[in-house]
Amino acid sequence: MQQRQLIAILRGIHPSEAIDITQVLIDSGINKIEVPLNSPEPLKSIETMVKHFGDQAIFGAGTVLNSDQVDAVANTGASMIVSPNFNASVVARTKALNMLSYPGVLTPSECFNAIDAGADGLKIFPASTIGPSGVAAMAVVLPKTTPLFAVGGASASNFAQWLQAGIQGFGIGSALYKPGDSVEKVQRIAKEIVAAYDKATM
Repeated sequence: MQQRQLIAILRGIHPSEAIDITQVLIDSGINKIEVPLNSPEPLKSIETMVKHFGDQAIFGAGTVLNSDQVDAVANTGASMIVSPNFNASVVARTKALNMLSYPGVLTPSECFNAIDAGADGLKIFPASTIGPSGVAAMAVVLPKTTPLFAVGGASASNFAQWLQAGIQGFGIGSALYKPGDSVEKVQRIAKEIVAAYDKATM
């Protein structure tokens, strides 16, 4: 499994779309997929994805705000927890269940607290608030062993700029998928995003 540091954020996806959308994402080269918990029947979507593609991709939930939600996601067979904020109890529970933890952070204090709690990577969110220059300033003091993901403001048109600032990966939401988008549209955009990422990381 090629490990591109791209996380597809499928906010609003319905369980009936889960198989087809996941298939085109994997075929396009994206193998980290997140379903935010404020989507319709998110646990059902995640469980369906894990059942059909569990050996081809890493699946998880986003907008995870408490430990009970971590447990619910774990019960689907998923292996990744993504949050919009840093909550030490969420990270602790995630790691206790041997899942990947990606909390949302925006300041140096949040970054170091999340790292100390055991986070596998940091979701800089909303990244557009501080921009590449803000990330570059923080990246100077952050450990290189903890990958930084830009979420909110990163797209195929500016991957190189973010990577130069110290970002290693990206979470792509509405630029990749919006509720109601056709499978063909998602596939086309996914291929464009992967091509742009590969070019930027060469």
